[in-house]
Order: sequence, then C-alpha cells, then structure tokens
Amino acid sequence: MIFEHTSVMPDEVYGNLNLSPGKIVADCTLGGSGHALQIIKAIQRGGTLIGIDQDIDAIKNAEKVLKPFTGNFVLFHDNFSALPSILESLNIKGVDGILLDLGLSLHQLRNGKRGFSFQRDEPLDMRMDTRSGRTAADIVNSFSERELADIFFRYGEERMSRRIARQIVTARQIKPLKTSKELACIVKKAVPAKIAHAMKIHPATRVFQALRIAVNRELEKLETFMDTVPDILNRHGRLCVISFHSLEDRIVKQKIRSFENGCTCPRDFPECICGFKQSLKSISKKPIRPTDKEIMSNPMARSAVLRVAERL
Repeated sequence: MIFEHTSVMPDEVYGNLNLSPGKIVADCTLGGSGHALQIIKAIQRGGTLIGIDQDIDAIKNAEKVLKPFTGNFVLFHDNFSALPSILESLNIKGVDGILLDLGLSLHQLRNGKRGFSFQRDEPLDMRMDTRSGRTAADIVNSFSERELADIFFRYGEERMSRRIARQIVTARQIKPLKTSKELACIVKKAVPAKIAHAMKIHPATRVFQALRIAVNRELEKLETFMDTVPDILNRHGRLCVISFHSLEDRIVKQKIRSFENGCTCPRDFPECICGFKQSLKSISKKPIRPTDKEIMSNPMARSAVLRVAERL
C-alpha cells in the first residue's frame, strides 16, 4: 500500500527551499513522501535527497514512492535529530536544504493502529518508532496523578489537567487502560459537559497531543536538532520547519532568533565584545500560514505554520 501524498503548504515549501538540480536536501520527516517527491523532482540530475523518518511504515512507503528516482536518494529509519551523524556517515559536510514537517501523517492517524487518534479504538501505543521503549499505556497506567497532570498541562496546555489526571488514576484502579477509545472516554467524562460543549475541539485532543509528545520526547529532540542547524547547512542553505502547535513553533522561533541576534552585550555598548556572529537570518518576519483554499481541501493544515531561515 502507498500512502496518500497529501502534504502541507507544498507550494510555500517548494518556493522557500530554493530547489534546483544538483542540490543536497534533507527531508527529515518523510511522512507520506509528498514533500520528498516534490523535492527530488526539482533536484535530480546530480542532486541527492536524504530522507529520514522514525516510523518504519514511512520508510517502506518512501521506497515505493521514490523508486523511479533510485540513485538520487538515500533513506534512514531514524529521528530527525540524527541528521548530523547521518551526514557524517555519508561523508557529507553540509546540505543545501532541510525540511522538518512536525505533524502526524494521514497514515498514522487513519491506519497506524497505534492509538494516535481518539476517534478510533486502537492499542494505546503512540510511539513513532516502535523500537523505542515506553508507550502511552505505560505512562497512563504507571505515572502518578501529579506526573500525569504535569504532562497534560506542559505538553497539551490543558487547563483541566488535574481533573483529567484524577479521573485516569481512578479508572486504572479498576483495570489498566489499553486502548485509545478507553482513554478518550475517560477524558471526556472528566471534562464538565458545559465546558466540553463550548469547546471547538474534542475534549481529548490536548491530552492525546501531550501523551504523544511525552512518549516520543518530541520537544527535547527538536531543541537538540535546532542547535545543530547552522553547522549542517551550507552557505545560503534554507531551513523550513512546519509546526502544528505553539510549543513546537516557540522552540523554532526562539532558536532561529538566537542564531540571528544572540549578542549578549548591553545595548549601550558601541560594539559587540561577546563574540557573537550571526549564522542564520529569518526569511519572513512572521510565520507563513496555509491559504484558505488549502485549509478547505486539507483541514489538517489549519493549525500549520511555516518558518524559514537561511544560513549566512
């Protein structure tokens, strides 16, 4: 089976990566390979696509989708934070473009059978890489009430975090939670009907987001990756990052800003003495958002924001 090639903001990504034949570009989150296919078509005749994904299903899918371009790509089953070591293994000093699409793929939501969606009854797993250890079920069944509340508040910005955590702990005393549907029902039950009715999203949305982030250590890995960007981008190389919630976008924005204007000298100093050298520059002052037309055809894009930076 080949995944759907649906990708978020394809035109915006294509334009901002400055693609041309012969370039080396890393698509660090292959997903359904929609972006990868677009990239490889633009860089072939001497170019190389480095495709990375921690989901083995995405790697298998990419092998099928990109098969006509064999010789122009290499694939790695790993997390995007491993890009520096991957480049070292390939004896490549730098790349001309990096794409990071931090959203879930349609396959993971509809067919992954790992409990990413609260609309389906699937094993409560949520691991992007099934080789890793702890699952979402491990967390909800073993963490203390306080630890669960902290996860829901920190990673999901869930204001009902304590109430939800208390309900989970009560429920698991009867029997362990094993499926996404069980968890979604418990969360829905914990949220007062009046509040749930006024919400524009399902009451379990933020809890599922928080668990997925915690299971996969997503924010920690994003911070680690962003710190390496200036060292692995060639001069005038472009970084494109698509985020889907404020926690991710804040990390990307702050890291780019630190490489753009990280001077620590007092403002009244006549010149910089801290040794800061600008390594990145933002291409747009504000994040790029999908068009209304795209959101209508692909509702998953509605919360997406794209930030672009260039290596100096």
